[in-house]
Amino acid sequence: MKIKLGLLAAAAAVVVSLPAHAQVEIQWWHSMGGALGEWVNDLAKDFNAKQKDYKVVTTFKGSYPESMTAAIAAFRAGNAPHILQVFEVGTATMMASKGAVKPVAEVMKASGLKFDPNAYISAVSGYYTAPNGQMMSLPFNSSTTVFYYNKDAFKAAGIDAEKAPATWPEVALAAAKLKAAGHKCPFTTSWQSWTQLESFSAWHNVEFATKRNGFGGLDTRLAFNTPLHVRHIENLANMAKQGLFVYKGRNNTPDATFPSGECAMYTGSSGLYGSVKANAKFAYGIAPLPYYPDVTGAPQNTVIGGASLWVMSGRKAEEYKGVAAFFNYLSSPEVQAASHQRTGYLPITMASFKVTEDSGFYKKNPGTDVAVTQMVRKVTDKSRGIRLGNFVQIRTIIDEEMEQIWAGKKSPKEGLDAAVQRGNEQLERFEKANKG
Repeated sequence: MKIKLGLLAAAAAVVVSLPAHAQVEIQWWHSMGGALGEWVNDLAKDFNAKQKDYKVVTTFKGSYPESMTAAIAAFRAGNAPHILQVFEVGTATMMASKGAVKPVAEVMKASGLKFDPNAYISAVSGYYTAPNGQMMSLPFNSSTTVFYYNKDAFKAAGIDAEKAPATWPEVALAAAKLKAAGHKCPFTTSWQSWTQLESFSAWHNVEFATKRNGFGGLDTRLAFNTPLHVRHIENLANMAKQGLFVYKGRNNTPDATFPSGECAMYTGSSGLYGSVKANAKFAYGIAPLPYYPDVTGAPQNTVIGGASLWVMSGRKAEEYKGVAAFFNYLSSPEVQAASHQRTGYLPITMASFKVTEDSGFYKKNPGTDVAVTQMVRKVTDKSRGIRLGNFVQIRTIIDEEMEQIWAGKKSPKEGLDAAVQRGNEQLERFEKANKG
């Protein structure tokens, strides 16, 4: 009996030591915290459970700028992850990072898996496609700007809760009524450059930057100091003076202020929906971004936000096959539809949009289709999106100048002029560094 047990143990040891069946590990660095971090982990767990060849390992690397910086350092050190989540602002920089990334179209083609770029919503896939038509990264958590409002707060202030403010004058009027009813934060916004300048420009069909917002060449320059832009920021500055608009910080720092009930109206990412649904203890509405009714062509369409997944270079062929298998899983209509319904991010394929529509989700959850309908409108050269080099630095400059405006230290025109001038210096540097 002892001999038999010994033989079994030896055989088991041989089986364990055989490398042929070892899983290929795929490292995925991301910037999703809280409920969205749970979503990312659940995607990896589900993929890992569905097959045995590959194991996706997720790692939270901090904010979008932090994860991008960490990945660049890791690439230089020779230990970059296989997959990196990069926000849309970093797209032009990643496209210019020759040798550091492997185009997703190339990865998918080499895997032998079916990959059709036309299956993706064009306003989404087009943003991540190079001038030569090659798709560079996989759309993942694509979002756009929407308008959230607290229906209970509207009712308490005597405002029609079933009719969201459609124009900026209506937003100001609602804010005044909310304040009069005792609300300390009638309106605020997250990502102020994205919502109040970038999406604002596309929504009104005016340029944020020349050369088709950067799609037409590296010699693009900023153009968001027109009379229309100045007028809008002046209106917001006046609202800030009256306590109707309360600035709550940069990036997505203000996100908690809406679901908590602190702020009654909010412009932010459609990707906030999951948090609002889980945490809001009040009735809420989701509506299109407000616009100025006297501007010809408005509203047009909003621009993409969120992030895409980039494949880093320098890995083995079997590892790229694992990346392709995971991307194939992420793009399936069922997985996409479930992610869209859970988070509020856009369904990145038309098939997943149809799955969601056919399920009755939009009818049961009014407003959840707003982000999609804003993005699938006809796109113009001025509204396709904004793809600039050194965009992370430009957004920081815009934040700095806008904060000067909200504090009353600069006039809206002075602040926007300064942001354009300082931002153009960043564009000139990027152009020089990437010529030829």
